This record gives sequence, C-alpha cells and structure tokens, in this order.
Amino acid sequence: MKKQFKLGVIGCGLNSTAILRGVVLSDFIREKKIIVSDKDESKLDNIEYLGVKTTLDNRYVAQNSEYLILAVNEKNFKETIKELEGIRPEKVISVICGISKNEIKNSLGIGVIKVARAVMNLPCSIGSGTVGLDMVDYNKLTDDTEFITNIFDKLGTVVSLEESKLDAVSAISGNSVYPLFLIDSLINAGVKNGLTKGEAKLIATQSVLGIAELIQREEQSIDDILLQNCKNGSPAIESVKVFEDNEFRKLVSDAAEAYISRLKSQKT
Repeated sequence: MKKQFKLGVIGCGLNSTAILRGVVLSDFIREKKIIVSDKDESKLDNIEYLGVKTTLDNRYVAQNSEYLILAVNEKNFKETIKELEGIRPEKVISVICGISKNEIKNSLGIGVIKVARAVMNLPCSIGSGTVGLDMVDYNKLTDDTEFITNIFDKLGTVVSLEESKLDAVSAISGNSVYPLFLIDSLINAGVKNGLTKGEAKLIATQSVLGIAELIQREEQSIDDILLQNCKNGSPAIESVKVFEDNEFRKLVSDAAEAYISRLKSQKT
C-alpha cells in the first residue's frame, strides 16, 4: 500500500536536522512528503521553517512513511522500538551510532526489514561532511540505493562501505575531536606568537582546509609532501622532530582505539 509520506524521521537531533535541511533546501524531496517526530516539541519547533509535517507520535511516522530514518539517541533506542511494537517498516535507514543492523531488525522483529546504516560527522550540518554508508540490504534495488545515496549526497562526501567498517569511520570521521584539538592548538600557538585570535583562527582553519585539499588532489604520498616541507633546511624539520619525539601518530592512533573500545563496550 502506498504510504502518505516518502520520508519519515524519528528523532529531531543534529543528524536528522542536517538531513532535513539537505533534502528540503535542495528540493530533492518536497516538504509535504516528509514527516518528523520527537518527544521534545521544542526541537520540532526548531525545524518549523522547513515546512515539513511534525508530530509527537513515533508510531504514526513509522506507519505512514515509505522510508523510515531512525535518528534517536542511542540511549533512547530501546524505548523508541518498544513504541513501534507491531509495526512493520520495510525500509529503514539508521543514523544511530553503535546500533547494528541486526539489532535493529531483531528489535523490530516483524517480517523482512531492509536496513541501511549511515555514520555522519558534524560538518554534515553545513553540507561539508563525510558519511560512511552501508546499503548492502538494498544492493539489488537500484531505486532504493539511488534514493538513499541522494539523501546523504546533500550532506557532503558519501563513502559506500560494508557495516563492519563503520566503527572505523566513526572513529576517524564521526569523532571530530582530532581536527578540533589540532586547530585549537594552532590558534593558541598563533596568539602566543603575536596574532590576534581572529587572525590565528582564519589562518589555522584555512591551512588545514588547504592541506586536506592538496592531499586529495595530489598523487604524492603524505610522506612525499612532508619531505617537500622539510627540504633545503626548512624550519619545518624542527616541528617534525617534536611530533616524532612525542609519538604524535601513536597518540592519534591510541585516541581512535580508545573511541572504538568505548563504542564496542556500549554495544554489550
């Protein structure tokens, strides 16, 4: 039976707001074909300008939407699923970090359910993010895979992966603390050496953006780019020595491992 809404979203946090802005402002989906629910009415008020239909009733959204996005907080997952008891959503898209497809299917427990999982990061809110996307359940259904991909295309770069790699995506992308720590440290170093905070912020952020684009465009390895920076007696060699002496790469790797360890412990 044809559903009233093309897209239903349960949960109105940062991720779902980014998705809604992307699909509505790009005219990919007409606002009247979207419905969003949340238990916090103030969150629904925040997306009123998008013109989508809103409700406090999660069951209504699940019953009346062709594609259902689960975007609740992980700690509210079981409570939300309990509300949906007896409902059979056939096409589910989850942006809940740490909840596997099998857990979603087993929790819903009715019929054949296809689940796609997406791991988003904070820059998705401005259309410059990265999305790790598993659509294995939909692989033989071109219309579905194109539709789901187009949802996330509006948020930045989409990388299609199998679910087993999504924890790693979450650790290096969904976890935005690495560039935040780096940029904050560069800003502080700039201020310490005479720049205003505004000057340091502009220079540090543009430098990080620029080197990221250079790495994407160039066929050279990162090691080759490092060598270019350090040749002909460049002072950059002294910065490299400090990083090497303090095992900077290991520090970042350890931070990623700690993130994944915590993520896995929350699943058990």
